[in-house]
Amino acid sequence: MTESAWTSWPSREALAREGISRPRRMLAWVVRILVLGFLLWGAYHATDVHGWILVAGGVGVLVAAVLAWAFFRTTFQHRLWPSLGIMLLLLGLAVGAQAVGFQEPALVLWCGCAVSALERLPMAVALPVASVALASYAAVNNDVWLTTAATTGGLALAGYVLRLDAEARGNAQRLLAQERAARAAEAESAALAERARIAREIHDVLAHSLSAQLVHLEAARLLIERGADRDQILERVVAARGMARDGLDETRQALSALRGDLTPLEDFLAQLVDASAGAEVTVTGERRPLPAEASQAVRRVAQEALTNVRKHAPGAKVQVGLDFGEHQVALVVRDSGGSPGELTGAGAGYGLLGMRERAELLGGSLEAGPDEEGFVVTLRVPV
Repeated sequence: MTESAWTSWPSREALAREGISRPRRMLAWVVRILVLGFLLWGAYHATDVHGWILVAGGVGVLVAAVLAWAFFRTTFQHRLWPSLGIMLLLLGLAVGAQAVGFQEPALVLWCGCAVSALERLPMAVALPVASVALASYAAVNNDVWLTTAATTGGLALAGYVLRLDAEARGNAQRLLAQERAARAAEAESAALAERARIAREIHDVLAHSLSAQLVHLEAARLLIERGADRDQILERVVAARGMARDGLDETRQALSALRGDLTPLEDFLAQLVDASAGAEVTVTGERRPLPAEASQAVRRVAQEALTNVRKHAPGAKVQVGLDFGEHQVALVVRDSGGSPGELTGAGAGYGLLGMRERAELLGGSLEAGPDEEGFVVTLRVPV
């Protein structure tokens, strides 16, 4: 044994009742009742004691029961000196019982002290206490020496086995508590991640759309105050209405995503491409459902990229490629270039910067920039 094993207490989980099955608890109580009954029987059926000695014997049995309960409490609290003092009192009580003729109760007390010490005390203290108790038992026992030796060895082994069993039960209780704590932390982390995802959805869908609407409405207000032409004012109002409509559609899609009612990614891209003239979609790799965060990132980037094409290069041909890799999904939106368009065209105003942040949160990447012909946006997300 290591030095710590000699001086350390059995854990509180090992000394507690948690983890003990109901049949074992009932068996323990039956053993206690039988031991107490045997002590009382030994006290009141001794042939060579009478009168006040019998009364003292009954009181001694009750005192032994109270001391045993106190020993269990002090050892559970890991209080060495009170536990050792109570054990010495029990050993002294056994010696007194033997002195006045109560041999059977004395033998039971010595055996119980040895087993309890080995089970509940640090080994450096338990071994001397158990040795004294078993030596007293062997000295007083009237059986042949071989039987006495076997009995003392069996009692020592029983006490150590009970200690090992209690430690195993305590380890199981600690592992169970750690597992519960880990599950609680995992659930809390999942809840926080879900809240963050909902917050990002709300920000992506509403914040940009509402801010763009405010810009157009504020511009319309200023035009009204300056007495501008009706067509200029109407243009701003129509633009704000278009952004409100797009924001409402995006809100519905976000709610569907949060409820898990998303349409398949390939179908979504096909619908998105159908709404954009001159665009086509190509899907490669083994098609499979994606996690909600990865699926939403692909949808958002596809929407933003096609919106930017309509805004900055109207009439350009667009190629949308979706590749299902073994460990990642890649989206490539490439346009052929075109004439500059109005920056205030239709679209919800999602910036590629926000999409890049979303991709990086998922451990992916987003690259956007010109190529030989036009502009290309590439998203890679691990799945």
